[in-house]
Amino acid sequence: MFAWTAKYCKFHRFTPLNRLARNTRNLGPSHFCTAITDQVLIEKVTSKMSSSSSKEEKKRKLENGGSDEPSPKKTQVEDLASRISEARKSLCSSVADFKFNKKRVKVLSKSEDIPNECDGIVYWMSRDQRVQDNWAFLYAQKLALKLEVPLHVCFCLVPKFLEATIRHFTFMLEGLKEVEKECTELGISFHLLIGHAKDRLPQFVAENKIGGVVTDFSPLRVPMAWVDDVGKALPKNIPFCQVDAHNLVPCWEASPKLEYGARTIRNKIHNQLAGYLTEFPPVCKHKHTAPDSKSVDWAAAYASLEVDLSVKPVDWAKPGSSHGIKMLESFCKDRLKDFATDRNNPNKNALSNLSPWIHFGQLSAQRCILTVRQYKAKHKESVDAYIEEAVIRRELGDNFCYYNKKYDSIEGAYDWAKKTLQDHEKDKRDHVYTREQLERGKTHDPLWNAAQNQMVLEGKMHGFLRMYWAKKILEWTPSPSEALSYSIYLNDKYSLDGRDPNGYVGCMWSICGIHDQGWAERAVFGKIRYMNYQGCKRKFDVTKFEMRYRKQTTEK
Repeated sequence: MFAWTAKYCKFHRFTPLNRLARNTRNLGPSHFCTAITDQVLIEKVTSKMSSSSSKEEKKRKLENGGSDEPSPKKTQVEDLASRISEARKSLCSSVADFKFNKKRVKVLSKSEDIPNECDGIVYWMSRDQRVQDNWAFLYAQKLALKLEVPLHVCFCLVPKFLEATIRHFTFMLEGLKEVEKECTELGISFHLLIGHAKDRLPQFVAENKIGGVVTDFSPLRVPMAWVDDVGKALPKNIPFCQVDAHNLVPCWEASPKLEYGARTIRNKIHNQLAGYLTEFPPVCKHKHTAPDSKSVDWAAAYASLEVDLSVKPVDWAKPGSSHGIKMLESFCKDRLKDFATDRNNPNKNALSNLSPWIHFGQLSAQRCILTVRQYKAKHKESVDAYIEEAVIRRELGDNFCYYNKKYDSIEGAYDWAKKTLQDHEKDKRDHVYTREQLERGKTHDPLWNAAQNQMVLEGKMHGFLRMYWAKKILEWTPSPSEALSYSIYLNDKYSLDGRDPNGYVGCMWSICGIHDQGWAERAVFGKIRYMNYQGCKRKFDVTKFEMRYRKQTTEK
């Protein structure tokens, strides 16, 4: 699949470097995947030129504990965004000079050859809504630069998505405004197509004589259906591929099967990290520009939505990649030192708070790891704990949703869990609440109510309390299936990071024992792990947390 055609290999071997890209298109159809990954000639020609700079780079990395980024202590640049920009530029000036790891790419179409008549490449942006630190965007630009054609970025805006409200759509659209601005500055056209991708994207491809389409990856049912529908609707001669720009190790490379838990996937990911945990090349100024395109009508975009307007945006999380980088910087400076010891204490400010930006793809998890690991010498335990959660646990979530199509159903649980839940489904519940009572935080448990209020008001819930919150729903609802349905509904409606693999896995862990084991059997829970109020009191000052949210109400 990834071999060059014999004709191109011969040409590639004897053509001067400065004519290589220009003449590639004169050969006829160009191989979609590998024509942009083979950099053998470029590397040979430039190796001598870069040898001295490589020595300096090695020296700098040694001084910086092996990191690809400049040390925050030694650099003269103060803010993290500038340091990151310099790190990209120090790697290379353009993705055209970067050897792309072809294992990040999965070809979805039967056709792999760019048609002769190609006036552009499309990056269909979906899950990863950022310009920089985006492997899918970089792959699309590499292809467009190789073919000397314009690069178009298309985002298809649907009027409704699961339980997402105006809170979520505002965060997304305001972040996309930043994407449009950055694309414009780089000479890349950004198009917000209102409607479903299967209806809008093939039309755009035909009208603009697009020669290939690149998209990013999500393991969830609805986005996967979008990709499948677009693949069927695209012209048969248009290559279509997918790049996992969300995970450090691509989901299909991390494991070929559904993993039982963190212990079974941990080594599989760690053994491959060296090939993937690299610095990003920059998305550079694109010299092959398309005719001027219209600016996005953002008022029309908002007007097209058919979502719940009662769940308002929150103040603490400002949308956009630039704000995500600022939150990452504040985490490293102010909270990382306490992450190992205090991350399970809801009264302590020790969490990264990065999940909204990572969920919407406005911030790369790989960038977070590249940055956080610079602090390992000073905060080793915290750095190790963060990597475990941000890499192993997060990518385990994608693995679960990718290989288990019933990731949001009791039917997706292990056999032992399904049996024990069924055995105890008719057990007497001391308290039973409706979904509406739960939504308004009207239970007998002040800690649960406070956690629910936090999620409704702030669009987030402390990670430790998410487990307690979901397990109490199991205890207070007539059946496990209703408990799972209620927890997913509430999380998706109010949490900024709802409708996410980690959200589904969190609910499934709490209610169905996913990625867990059987425990001592008890009423209602069966062998599912149990949590209670007294246990929380031993962990942290519950009264302090309750008081923080007790006077705040979620009444409409």
